[in-house]
Amino acid sequence: MSTSILNTAASATPGATPGATPTGHAFRAGAFGHAVNLVCRECRATSVLGPFYACPECFGPLEIGYDFPTVTRAQIEAGPANIWRYQPLLPVPTDIASSPNMEPGFTRLLRADNLARELGMKSLWVKDDSGNPTHSFKDRVVAVALSAARELGMKVFACPSTGNLANAVAAAGARAGMKTVVFIPADLERAKVITSAVYTDSLVAVHGTYDDVNRLASEIAGEEDGWAFVNVNVRPYYSEGSKTLSYEVAEQLGWRLPQQLVIPVASGSQLTKIDKGLTELVELGLVEESPYKIFGAQATGCSPVSAAFKDGHDVVRPVKPDTIAKSLAIGNPADGPYVLDVARRTGGAIEDVTDEEVRDGIRLLARTEGVFAETAGGVTVATLKKLLETGRLDPDAETVVFNTGDGLKTLDSVAHLVGPAATIEPTYAAFTATGLA
Repeated sequence: MSTSILNTAASATPGATPGATPTGHAFRAGAFGHAVNLVCRECRATSVLGPFYACPECFGPLEIGYDFPTVTRAQIEAGPANIWRYQPLLPVPTDIASSPNMEPGFTRLLRADNLARELGMKSLWVKDDSGNPTHSFKDRVVAVALSAARELGMKVFACPSTGNLANAVAAAGARAGMKTVVFIPADLERAKVITSAVYTDSLVAVHGTYDDVNRLASEIAGEEDGWAFVNVNVRPYYSEGSKTLSYEVAEQLGWRLPQQLVIPVASGSQLTKIDKGLTELVELGLVEESPYKIFGAQATGCSPVSAAFKDGHDVVRPVKPDTIAKSLAIGNPADGPYVLDVARRTGGAIEDVTDEEVRDGIRLLARTEGVFAETAGGVTVATLKKLLETGRLDPDAETVVFNTGDGLKTLDSVAHLVGPAATIEPTYAAFTATGLA
C-alpha cells in the first residue's frame, strides 16, 4: 500500500466520514480513484480521505494509501499522451481525462549523447519537463491537486510559490473556471511574476522568503473555508503527481529502471515521490526489480538537506535562502528528512553547487543538447558534473537527470554572460574579420 501531508486528519474530526469532508460535502463514488485512505509517514496510522495533511495521532505528514487494481503495460500505453495514462495509480477519478485541465506530462526523455561525451559518461538521459503547458514539472502536481480540490468541493484554488507553482496554479484554475489566488515572494524573478499574473488578477506578492509566504498560506488555509492550497491542505494529493515522472521515465526506457537519477531538491517532495513511483512499478510487476541510486541536487545558497547529508544528521536545519536558483529556495524543506532517507537507502548522495556552477550548468546543457534549463536545471547538471568529478556517480551506469523548468523563466541568471560574439557592418569582409568562418 502506498502512502503522503494537512491540519489534522478526519479521524480527529467529529462527524467526518470516508465519503464527506468535515463541512459535510459528499464525495461521489470513485472521487479519488483507487485511493482508500491517508497514511501517516511516521506512525503509519490511517485516516479517512479528505482535505487533511497532518496525522491526528502524531502530527506527522500524511500520504495517500491505495488498493491498486491489476494494471498492465498495454493498458497504460493505450491511454492518453499525458499523465492521465497512469490514472489507476493516482488519486483521481476514472473520468479525469474528460475534465477541463492542462493535460500535462509525457514530456520527452532526451538521449543526451553530447553531454555524456563532454562529461565522460556512457549513457545519459535528460527528462525535460520544460515542455509542460506552463513550462515546468509543477503542471503535473497541480493537475492532481485540482482534481482533489474539485472532488472536495473547494471554491478557491491557491498556493504559496517560488514561481513555477504560481504559474501552474493560475493557469490550471483559469482552465477549470475556478477562482485562483497565488502568493509569491516579492523579490521573485520578473518573468515568473508576469507568467503568473497573466492568468489571474489575484496574485499577491509578500515581503519575505518563500518560508514566510508558506506560513501565511497555512494560516489562511486554517481560517478560510473552501480554500484549496495545493501544497498545504491538499498536499497529499498534489505530491502524488510527481510519481508520474518516474512512471514516464521507466516507460520511455522500455519498461525498465535507470541505474542512477539526479533530481533537484526544493521541498524534497519531487525526489521522494519519484522514488515512491519506482517502488510502485516494481510492486505492480510493471518493471523488473533492479537497484538504483538517487542523488539530490541543491544550490549552495539554500542547501539545508545537502548540509545534513554531509554532516550525517537526520534532522534538517532551516536556512535563509540566498541563491539565484529561486525555484529551489526553500530554507525549511518539508520532505528534507525523507530525502535523506531515500539517498542513504539507495546508496546515493545529496550535493550542492555554487551559483557560478549553476550558470555553467545552464550553458553546458544548452550548448551540448539544445535544452535551455532554468536555474533548477542548472543546479542538476552542475551537481551531476560535481558527483562525477568526486567519484560518487558511476560514469558507466545509465543515468537520468531531471530538467524541471524552462530557461526563459530565469533569463537574468545568464543574461550578462551571453550575447553576440561580434557586432559588425553588413559586409562579407566584416564577417570574415570575426574569424567565425
